[in-house]
Amino acid sequence: MSPISGRRVALVTGASSGMGRAIAVALAGTEADAVAIHYHHDRRGAEETAERVRSAGASVMTAAAELRNGKGVRRLVGRVEKSLGSVGILVPNVGPFLQKPWDRLTASDWERAMATNLVAAHACIKAVLPGMRKRGWGRIVTIGYGRVEQQAAFPGILPYAAAKAGLLLLTRTAAAAEAGSGITVNMVSPGLLREGILPSRIDRRTVVLGSFADVAAAVRFLASEEAAGITGANILVAGTWRM
Repeated sequence: MSPISGRRVALVTGASSGMGRAIAVALAGTEADAVAIHYHHDRRGAEETAERVRSAGASVMTAAAELRNGKGVRRLVGRVEKSLGSVGILVPNVGPFLQKPWDRLTASDWERAMATNLVAAHACIKAVLPGMRKRGWGRIVTIGYGRVEQQAAFPGILPYAAAKAGLLLLTRTAAAAEAGSGITVNMVSPGLLREGILPSRIDRRTVVLGSFADVAAAVRFLASEEAAGITGANILVAGTWRM
């Protein structure tokens, strides 16, 4: 896979705050010349992210979209490509966490977890692939979670865990399918992060935790030319949690 010339455009979904914002800013001016900030309802947060992206030296746009259906995704990607150019870096970061006892789950709980964490990512990947294939270059980085490769019982986060396991399978399937297209597809999986809600049993004096910035740095690396030979990988960003 060789470097491409011309403008590199990144699309980060769910980038109005938190980890998505950190990823967008990390890509700006380093791996991406332009960054599209997707948000669902937090316009003010998206504008704050956009300002930080501008300060980092990249062009930027914000766009609201509902990603739980293919039409909304296609409209979003169309707007981004019309405004900034073909998407070369995709980070489908949207993936809300659901914590609920497994025996109290409803059909809507399952549908929401799968739609936001898995189906939306699949739709985003499909929407950007034509442009990436045409250019012969692309970087797709999905966001998993720290125990995504462990086949274990998850009674409190079952739909979320199942959706992220499916996302890992999607990531590796896409990586294998696009191996000859100049496109890499990888996953970054955060463990417990310093900015997140931490269990009371975590002793910060003995456990090293990751951060949004650490996750963003891993994404930035996978979007770089230095990572051209890495595809289908899952990079765990979890400090010493679960070690």
